[in-house]
This record gives sequence, C-alpha cells and structure tokens, in this order.
Amino acid sequence: MREIVTLQVGQCGNQIGYKFWESIAKEHDINPANGQWEGTNEKLIEKASVYFQDIDLSGGSFTSKIGAQSTIVQEKSIRYVPRAVLIDLEPGVLDAIRSSPSIGSFFKPDNFVQAQNGAGNNWSKGYYTEGAEIVEQVLDQVRREVEGTDCLQGFQMMHSLGGGTGSGLGSSLIDKLSQEYPEKIMMNLSVLPGSASSDATSDVVVEPYNTVFSLKSLVESSHMTLPIENQSLYRICTQTLGVQSPTFADVNYLISQSMSNITASLRFPGVANNSDLRKLSTNLIPFPRLHFITQGQAPLVARASSAYVTLDERELTQQLFDPRSFLCEGNPANGRFLTGSLLYRGQSVSIGEVEHQINAMSSKKKAHFVDWIPDRLMTSVCSVSPPHANIPMCGSSLFNSTTISQTFQRILEKYQKMYRKKAFLYQYTQEGMSEDEFHEAQASLEDLISQYQQYQEMQTGEDEEEEDEDMNVGAGAAKQSLSSSLRSFASGSTRPGSSMAGTPLKKGH
Repeated sequence: MREIVTLQVGQCGNQIGYKFWESIAKEHDINPANGQWEGTNEKLIEKASVYFQDIDLSGGSFTSKIGAQSTIVQEKSIRYVPRAVLIDLEPGVLDAIRSSPSIGSFFKPDNFVQAQNGAGNNWSKGYYTEGAEIVEQVLDQVRREVEGTDCLQGFQMMHSLGGGTGSGLGSSLIDKLSQEYPEKIMMNLSVLPGSASSDATSDVVVEPYNTVFSLKSLVESSHMTLPIENQSLYRICTQTLGVQSPTFADVNYLISQSMSNITASLRFPGVANNSDLRKLSTNLIPFPRLHFITQGQAPLVARASSAYVTLDERELTQQLFDPRSFLCEGNPANGRFLTGSLLYRGQSVSIGEVEHQINAMSSKKKAHFVDWIPDRLMTSVCSVSPPHANIPMCGSSLFNSTTISQTFQRILEKYQKMYRKKAFLYQYTQEGMSEDEFHEAQASLEDLISQYQQYQEMQTGEDEEEEDEDMNVGAGAAKQSLSSSLRSFASGSTRPGSSMAGTPLKKGH
C-alpha cells in the first residue's frame, strides 16, 4: 500500500489536523475514541492503511460450540492509528488534543513532540534555536512511522506561515526530510497569513518576514503546496455559509472538508486517475518550482440550507470553476490556468456526464488557460459518497494558476517595506540568522513571481520562434564572416595559413 505520513506543526497545523482526522475517521467508519472499525462496508476500510496503521490487538481465543461440535476461534481485533506526528513548541494545543475524550487516545502517545518556550512568532526561533532542540526528536518519530510502512509514497504537512513554529520549525523539517527522503513526495497544506490579502490586517507584525522565509523552503524542497488564505476562509464563512462571526473551528472544518475530498482518490478504491500523490503532482505541475496549487470546494452551502440543495454534474462543475469557491484570493481573469484537476464524489456521479461538462467548461473558459498545454484538465470520480447525508455529491478543484503570483506580490511588497528600514531585523539576527538570508529569501520570491509571469505571457511556438531566430542570426553571421574572409584573400591582404586575418607574416631571415 502507498502510505502517507502526516506532520502537524504549530498551533494552526494541529488544529487543522484535529479536524482532518475527525473527518476522515468518520468517512472510514472508524471510531476515533478507540480506533475500532465500526462499519459494515469493507470498501470503506480497504485502503485505510494509506493514512492509518492497523495494529493487531489479538490476544486470546474462545470456544464456539455448534451442536455437538466445538471449535476454537481466535479473537481478532484491529486498532487503526493515524500515521501522524503532532509537533509544537508550546504545550497548550497538544495538551488539549491529548486530553480530548473523543480523539485524544486516537494518536500514539510517543508521537506528541513538544517544547515549553514557544517560538514567539519568530521564524528564526523555530528554525535555529527553539526548534533545533526538538527537531531530531521529531525526525526519530517520523523514521519510526516510515519503518512501519510497506511502500511510503510521501509526507503531508499541515502548518501556517505567519507564526514562528509552523513557519520556522516547519521549514527546518521540510529541508531535512527532503534531504533524507529525496525520492518521496512532500505535500504541504500551508495557511498564508491575513496580511497576504490586500484589504486585511493581522495581529502579528512580522508575518511578511516569516512568510517569505518559509516560501523559500517551500520553493526549494516541497513538491506540491496547497496555499490557503485566511481572508478567503472568512469570506466563505460570512458571505456563503452565513456564519457571521467565524471561529477557528469553523474555518478549520472548512479546510478539513476540502482536504477530505482532495484525498478521497488516495483513500478509497476504484479511482483510476490521481490515485496517489505522485500521479497527482505529475498531472498538475509542469515546472518544478511552480507547484503552488489553488484549491476550490463545492458545494458551499449553509448547514441550515443543505437539505434544500439540488445538485447535478453541471452545477457542481460550474461551482468548482467559480473563484468564490477558491480557498485563495485572486481573479482567474487576471492570470492563466496551467493545469487543473477536478475530483468528484458521490454514488450518483456519472463519469460520462462529468467528462461532457469538463469539455464544455474547458471550451467556455479557453481564454483562461494557456494554449501550449493541450490536455490540461484531469478528472477523478470517487463513488464513495460524502459523509453529509443531505448532499448527494461534492467535489474539489485543484488549479495550477499564475494568479497565485498576485498573492506572492502582495506579501513581497509588505516584506520590502519593513526590510528597507531594517525593522525588527535584530529579533532575527540575534537568533542566528544572517542578513544575507534576508536577501536570498527576497530574491527567491522575486524569481518565483517572475517565472509565473513569464509562463502566463508565453504563447504557443514562442520558444521555437526564439530558437529559429537565434539559428538564423548565427547562420547569417557565419555567412558574413566567410564572405569577408574571401574578399580579403582575393585582395591579397590575407595569406593561406596565416593565424590572424589582415596581419602579414614576417619574412624569414
């Protein structure tokens, strides 16, 4: 089985992870209070080992007597345990998860790795000082999880980029895991801070610093990153779901539902396309650095209205292309889609109708796609219905869009405003950072934005035209040089065998 090991880093990462495991345990009919499977449909548990380790708790036997015949029956009990390591530099959130009666005993006790002092919203503390004290302990637990797999396909990390632990310690783990397991896929669910949006503010002033430093590690070491903007989550909650004062639980539930749909093709049998992380990344990422994927979720309806929702493949497809369903800000009209993958769930979903609607939408949105990738949309259909009883089908979209460069540009501008004045610089340098790292992180993000803009503007045949032009220029220069040499030779200014044209040879003595 192609297993995935999950890392939850920092307060945000662990709160998202809490909801994620709660959601997928429900989908697989696993009781998180004791790890026991309580379902009847074997299909739901067939590929559960992708995310869960099944531990055999068999320890006894009993005698079954039918008529005059007695049979000794071996008791068999399987406990399902998440392949997850929970990490934080302060104890609050992990203690709350550990003491939760509904899910606390779901995780291995040794997989809770924590410190006491916190990172103080400082990337360098998470990377160099406080985080460095526990990073080897974390890696030891990750190695134990890897040893318990048959065929590891990769890692999934949940973290935020605005604080100190998720950004700093998260970056350190990304770098070290990519060195230790270079052939394995690293997928990151990365929450961008509120300051990434144009009209939002945040309580953490140094968020732009932390985010830019983290993006450098993500660009270099992650294979696929799913960025999520806080502003988008709150917009969806208030304007679409009717939650006027969203809590962390509301927005984390929204993220967990999106992750549940995205990973359905990995967790359930019968899905041909995108059945593991490598296939998913291969379909979505044409260039290794451009691996920041915008995700969308549909349907998005208020809980009170869910009983009145009627959906078909056409309506669901339209919603998946609607920017109001995206978990990242940005207007697709201001950019281009490079690739996309749409994942549908539901017993009533027709594969033929999905293909028809995708073709129709692809034609309708043709101007929003680059024209030099012909087969740019992939689809997956999972017949296992979503856990929401009132919704017959749902879906998620994954788009590799150049629009994400707009978000990165906003982050970069806020970073530059502070760095020009060297504001808060001492807080990072006193923890072990050098000022060169500020320059390198800025240059890395500037290059990323430039690459997105380059491929957004590229047209079909552009590379071939440039290559032909270079060849024509080279051929013309060579022809001109040859003609000049022949003229010089005819006039006697150059002799055969001379080492420099136009320079007469000295006569011998």
